This record gives sequence, structure tokens and C-alpha cells, in this order.
Amino acid sequence: MLHAVLRAAEEGQEATPNPILPELYDIVWSAVCFVIILVFFWRYVLPRVQKLLDERAEAIEGNIAKADEAQRKAEAALEEYTAQLADARTEAGRIRESAREDGRKIVAEAKDQAVSEAARVAASAQAQIEAERQSALVSLRSEVGTIAIDLASGVIGESLSDDQKAKAVVDRFLADLEASEATAGGKK
Repeated sequence: MLHAVLRAAEEGQEATPNPILPELYDIVWSAVCFVIILVFFWRYVLPRVQKLLDERAEAIEGNIAKADEAQRKAEAALEEYTAQLADARTEAGRIRESAREDGRKIVAEAKDQAVSEAARVAASAQAQIEAERQSALVSLRSEVGTIAIDLASGVIGESLSDDQKAKAVVDRFLADLEASEATAGGKK
């Protein structure tokens, strides 16, 4: 029985088509359709797709070039900014140093003016003191002269109302007084 089943299966196979291998006319017509579609794609679709891809590649390369150019410009601007900043710092240092030097000069001038003013004030005060001393000396001479004349009149017993005589007596008295002061000052 097994043999009979196998034989029947073998006979049935020859009559039924192979599901894996199609018929020859199906292969030919499928190949024709495939060639037509391949030619259509090769002639029309593939060039458009290639053109689109080329445009995208060019756009990407252009954007990369623009980005590189922008990067170079940004780096150049950064270098320029850094150089300007360094110049500004150098200039600020020079200005500070100049201001310090000007400050020193102003202080020195103010000191010189203060010293000059102090010397002028001291000289003025000295002159005023000398003037007041001379005034006091003249005043004292006249008072001492008057007192001396009164004393001399009392000692001599006569009136020294004559101005010439009184003046001569006062001058002699003051000269003797100055001489005695000078002698006493030299002994010290």
C-alpha cells in the first residue's frame, strides 16, 4: 500500500505545476514588465532623485561653507575684540599713570605754593613785627625822653623846656643806656 500511495503521489506531481518555479510565459512577461519599469526609473525617476540629492548635497556643502565663513568671521571679530580690549587696557594704564603723574605735579606745585605763601606770610609778619618794634621804640624813646627830662629837671633843679637842650640830653642818655646794654650783652 505504501508503494501505491507513493506511485500515486508521483503521478499526481507531474500533472500539477511546481509552486516554486512558475511557467515560462509568466517569467517572460514579468521580465518584460521589469525591464519597462527599470527603463522608466533609469530614465526619469533616478535622474530626478540624483538631481535632488545633488542639490541637497550642494545646499549642505554651501551651508557648511557659510558656517565655516561665519566661524572665521567670528574668530576674526573675537581676535579684533581681544586686541581692542588689550589696547583699551594699555590706554587705561597710560591714562592712570598720567593722572598719577599729574597728581604728583599738582601736589608738588601746591606744596611749593604753600611754602612760598608761608615764606611770604612769615616775611610780611617779620616786616610788620619790625615796623611795630620801630614804632614801639620811637614811642618808648619819646616817653623815656619825657621821663628823663622830668627826672633831669628834678635832679638839676632847672627847667629843660628848651627843645634843643632836652633833645641833646635825651639822646646822650639813650646813647649811654644803649652802650651799657651792649657792654652787658657782650659779657654774657
